[in-house]
Amino acid sequence: MPRIDFYIIEDKDANARLQLACRLVEKAYKNKHRIYIHTDDEAEAYQLDELLWTYREDSFLPHNLYGDGPDSAPPIQIGFNVTPEKQRDILVNLSKQVPEFYLQFNRVLEIVPNEADRQEIAREHYRFYKSQGHDLTTHKLQTVE
Repeated sequence: MPRIDFYIIEDKDANARLQLACRLVEKAYKNKHRIYIHTDDEAEAYQLDELLWTYREDSFLPHNLYGDGPDSAPPIQIGFNVTPEKQRDILVNLSKQVPEFYLQFNRVLEIVPNEADRQEIAREHYRFYKSQGHDLTTHKLQTVE
């Protein structure tokens, strides 16, 4: 059963959600994890793809959109309408839905921005995970650097 972590952002910056996703992915990558980032749609997937290359000058995060690139997939993949292979450790869920495949991961990260509609979606996710018997951890963050 995966560990579920909610990261609550108090920062009102519209980009804080994706910036935090990049930071969490970078940390997981440095710890040798394989990561799948699940977005709602192609536009957000491409936005995150671009951001992972540019969010920090001194960072290198080998990634691609799910299904693109070499046969030997990089440790970080981004998708929006696929079920990833079961060789990933961490799911970063940026989607408005809890994906059906979340149970194949050891850990699920949910990022909650300071936006009323996204906070309500996060509450729904929280209730769902709780109803499934998961232990939930909440991290409140002041700012995203």
